[in-house]
Amino acid sequence: MSKPIALITGGASGMGLAIVERLARDGFDAVMVDRDAALAQRETARLAGMGLSVRCQVLDLTDEDAVRALVRSLPPVSALVNNAGIFDERKFLEVSNADFRRAYEVNLIAAATLTQEVAKTMADGGRIVNIASRAYLGAKNHPHYVASKAAIVGYTRASAMELAPRGILVNAIAPGLIDTPILRALTPERLAAQLALQPTSKAGRPEDIAQAVSFLVSPQTGFITGQVLFVDGGKSLGGSGA
Repeated sequence: MSKPIALITGGASGMGLAIVERLARDGFDAVMVDRDAALAQRETARLAGMGLSVRCQVLDLTDEDAVRALVRSLPPVSALVNNAGIFDERKFLEVSNADFRRAYEVNLIAAATLTQEVAKTMADGGRIVNIASRAYLGAKNHPHYVASKAAIVGYTRASAMELAPRGILVNAIAPGLIDTPILRALTPERLAAQLALQPTSKAGRPEDIAQAVSFLVSPQTGFITGQVLFVDGGKSLGGSGA
């Protein structure tokens, strides 16, 4: 009997890689999608060497034709995780329209394109998880990113209503500070300031996000849709939003 297909974007590093590994361990045939060919191939080989069912597809998710071709090349997908995204910091008055367009193109439109293509062939009862961010509640120094992640939350809720008659559940996860290459790129001062705002005084692990995804795509989780699950060490409870 063939394994169900899980498609994970931005799957070659950070949270995406942890999600790929976890869903493969959960019994999925995990398809890692990433634009970094060398990294995707190396990590796929490593996970396959551990006996996990993992394969990679290299493409730019903003290329709509490539996205459609990818979905057509696969059996119907049982679980889709829209994890790929971009982040950069800009002072409020320095954010350009081009910055906004790029954030929306990658963080929202690429995910929406893939979701629509996958939904065309996804069997009833499938699962879709969008990776948003705690920052969608508000944060400083990246208004374009905040807006794009608020948009993906809105898209999650709309998708959940559209696909509910087919039993397809659509949810979002809002990570807080997670130990990924993006976090490590912060200056020590900026990182210290961020950690000081955490009720738990620490960053989360990519595996924490993978655990949440595993929960939401599980067949045993059958009555949750259109929701946002915060995995943020309590940051969404309050704070200055810096």
